[in-house]
Amino acid sequence: MKLVVLEKVSLGTDLDISFYDDFGDVVYYENTTADEVAERVADADIIIANKAPLNKTTISGAKNLKLICETATGYNNVDLEFCKAHGIQVTNVMGYSTPVVAQHTFAMALYLLEKLPIYDTYVKNGEYEKCPIFTCFEPFFTELEGKTWGIIGLGNIGKRVAEIAKAFGCRVIYYSASGNNTNTDYERVDFDTLLAETDILSLHCPLTDRTQNIINAEALSKMKKTAILINVARGPVVDEQALYDALINGTIAAAGLDVLVKEPIAADNPLGKIKDSTKLLITPHMAWGSHEARERCAKEVYQNIKSYLNGQERNRVV
Repeated sequence: MKLVVLEKVSLGTDLDISFYDDFGDVVYYENTTADEVAERVADADIIIANKAPLNKTTISGAKNLKLICETATGYNNVDLEFCKAHGIQVTNVMGYSTPVVAQHTFAMALYLLEKLPIYDTYVKNGEYEKCPIFTCFEPFFTELEGKTWGIIGLGNIGKRVAEIAKAFGCRVIYYSASGNNTNTDYERVDFDTLLAETDILSLHCPLTDRTQNIINAEALSKMKKTAILINVARGPVVDEQALYDALINGTIAAAGLDVLVKEPIAADNPLGKIKDSTKLLITPHMAWGSHEARERCAKEVYQNIKSYLNGQERNRVV
């Protein structure tokens, strides 16, 4: 049995994933470009991948290929129809990052809500030493308690965020983009109500035809001028040019993004022009990537392979 790990670096350099050697001969590649995939998987029985494109062009020559294991929940990089037609099974990993994505959602929200970079700078640049009183609370900030927290995408992560927001004393409302979510633990509202009433809006939805650019110029114009937007879902659910315009024009107060349309960030992305961290916070798609979450992900892939070899179905997509 030959296994090929195409993007070892996507699991981090701090993890020991040598346990995959239990299944046979393993070749580990730190990273793999699209042009390198076909040659590297030519004699593979199992591929472990994250973003490398696995389609007719790259895997049609892999005659021994039986299983593709995604080290992620999403599998947009895999041609599922091709795999189905050729008897190649595909598995993913669910739920491994829920705690840390919820944690990062609040880290960004609180950073922006309390305007923390200004206060940190105030102390470190020596201004606090000159302060005539013991404190400084300008620019003024507000509390989470009593605010309305809106959610698009009330799945595992969205529900965890809702629980935490409720613990902070927020009213929680949500919008179901698919129309299929009937959760009654929180108040379901229509899209316009969500936009109009939300103080902090966090996005946790999958990327679909319904959610692509769901936050566009029209949507942003319906939000409060004091509202904060948090996107830890997928970059294309937000129209980046519209968000840039809204932040520059004061249509909304601030935004925190962990995902972008193109990653790494493109040089011509208008959001890159905003240097004010109280208005815009961007992190490099790392909300999911705590040590614990990546370790859970790697071990889940191990269990997926073990189950496959034992003739069982586990986290199977195809």
